[in-house]
Amino acid sequence: MEITFELGYALDTFYFLICGALVMWMAAGFTMLEAGLVRAKNTTEILTKNVSLYAIACIMYMICGYDIMYGGGIFLDGLMADGATGVTEDPATYAPSADFFFQVVFVATAMSIVSGAVAERMKLWAFLAFAVVLTGFIYPMEGAWTWNGDDVFGMYNLGDNGFSDFAGSGIVHMAGAAAALAGVLLLGARKGKYTADGRVHAIPGSNLPLATLGTFILWMGWFGFNGGSVLATATVESANSVAIVFLNTNAAAAGGLVAALLLAHILFKKADLTMALNGALAGLVAITAEPSTPTPLQATLFGALGGILVVLSIISLDKLKIDDPVGAISVHGVVGLLGLLLVPFTNDGSTFSGQLLGAATIFVWVFVTSFIVWSIIKAVMGIRVSEEEEFEGVDISECGLEAYPDFTTKKS
Repeated sequence: MEITFELGYALDTFYFLICGALVMWMAAGFTMLEAGLVRAKNTTEILTKNVSLYAIACIMYMICGYDIMYGGGIFLDGLMADGATGVTEDPATYAPSADFFFQVVFVATAMSIVSGAVAERMKLWAFLAFAVVLTGFIYPMEGAWTWNGDDVFGMYNLGDNGFSDFAGSGIVHMAGAAAALAGVLLLGARKGKYTADGRVHAIPGSNLPLATLGTFILWMGWFGFNGGSVLATATVESANSVAIVFLNTNAAAAGGLVAALLLAHILFKKADLTMALNGALAGLVAITAEPSTPTPLQATLFGALGGILVVLSIISLDKLKIDDPVGAISVHGVVGLLGLLLVPFTNDGSTFSGQLLGAATIFVWVFVTSFIVWSIIKAVMGIRVSEEEEFEGVDISECGLEAYPDFTTKKS
């Protein structure tokens, strides 16, 4: 019995860590996607932002974020020691330090969403200052109300009100998009994006092969994102659940890409690669709220709905002059809400009212607090580079070097 218990504990912990590593690799996916969708003169800054925000997320979640969300930072309450000894009475659990690692990469994912939406015109240090607050306080607070499972700071737990979000369509993705939207509204659009007569001027990315690679990396990492949220794999039941989650995650991405590609062809008479890439990501976001209960066909249809919605949302936001260079607000925010609303169709433990309450709580909390933080940063140090710096590219003004020095000039 003891051997069986220890083997299950070891397998669950190992699986949890591997899934966490897959989610960590999503940071590379976001980096490549965003680097491919911005202009060449802004590539170095986007790379710097992504690698820096990951490090900041790890530090802030260790210092205070995990303690706020679950009670006990990595060096608080003996978390490392408990995990090292493996002391537990529940064979379905795993090393507590593995839980921290899995949770911290989710925090970094939420912040990565912000990076693309504010690209090409935001000051690097203003962005990193915001990353400190989002990863150390804003995200952990809404995570405490949703995934903690207990009443936190005397407030209700959303799970008690029929809210369910399996792997974070709302908790991670919509939250990141809400923070991004607050920043974009204060930041304003890129110069030349919208004409005086209301027309939209497309600003193509510099490296679509890189953007495609980033999408494939994210697609792969999502298996850890959703699959790891099963939280175990050492029993027949949990192993079967993991397999279903992997299958549905892949099916939703495929459905989202095909639907977005078809809709883009209908609307633009062209096979728009960027819409196809965002369609795949939209499918992944849509299924993240509940990948364990739909059938594979339902998962494909849910993903297709996400792919259709993201194309329409990107077009609509442009009409509203909300400039999002990579479509992050549409992919993660609008489709994140869709994912939450699809949960009750296959999960009897959730309700539409509970999903709406949870979505509203997450969005209002993150948007309002983010807007306040962005406003403070704007007043103290400014959040937007000068018009001249934006024209020359933020790589030179913010980082002092170019990503492609042999192929670009300062005014490319």
